[in-house]
Amino acid sequence: MTVDTSTRAEAALLADALRQFEVERFYTKEAALLDAHDYEQWVQLFSDDTHYFMPIRRTRLRRELDKEFTQPGEMAYFDESKEFLLTRVAKITSGLAWAEDPPSRTRHIITNVRVVEDRGDELEVHSNFLLYRTRLKSEETTWIGSRRDLLRRTEGSFLIARRHILLEQTLLLSQNLSNFF
Repeated sequence: MTVDTSTRAEAALLADALRQFEVERFYTKEAALLDAHDYEQWVQLFSDDTHYFMPIRRTRLRRELDKEFTQPGEMAYFDESKEFLLTRVAKITSGLAWAEDPPSRTRHIITNVRVVEDRGDELEVHSNFLLYRTRLKSEETTWIGSRRDLLRRTEGSFLIARRHILLEQTLLLSQNLSNFF
C-alpha cells in the first residue's frame, strides 16, 4: 500500500466517521425535542414533501414475509404529509387533545444508526428505536421497532424527507397512538 493510497483510505474513514457523527447528532436533537414536547421545532425537521408512514404489521408465514407490512396507499397507523403532521402538532399543543392532556412522559432511544447509502445530497439511514411512554398514574406503553429514513442535507444539518416506521408489535396495547416516532 502506498502512502497516497493509505492517505486516501484514512481520509475516507474520517469522512465516514464525521458523517456518522452528524447523523447521530441530528437524531439526538430530534429525540430531545420530542421528549421535551417541543413539537413545533420537531416538525420543522421535516421537508415540505415528507412522507411519514407507519404500516400495519401482520403475522405471516415465512413464504409470505413480503406481505408482512401494509404498503403506502393501504391501511396504516400513519400515512402523513408534513401538512398533516403540522395539523397533529397544532391539535396536541392546543390543549384540546384529550389523549395528551395531561401530556405523556416519553423517552425516545435511538440506536444502531446505519448510513446505508450516501447519494451526496440525500442519505438513506436505518435505525432502531425504543419509545417508552408513561401517562397519568399507571399507564405505560413501550414501542420497539426500526426506522427507514431519507435525510436530505441542508445548510449545516438535515431534513427528514421520508420516514418509514416499522413496529415489532403486531398488536398495539396502548390506549391511543398520539405520540411521534
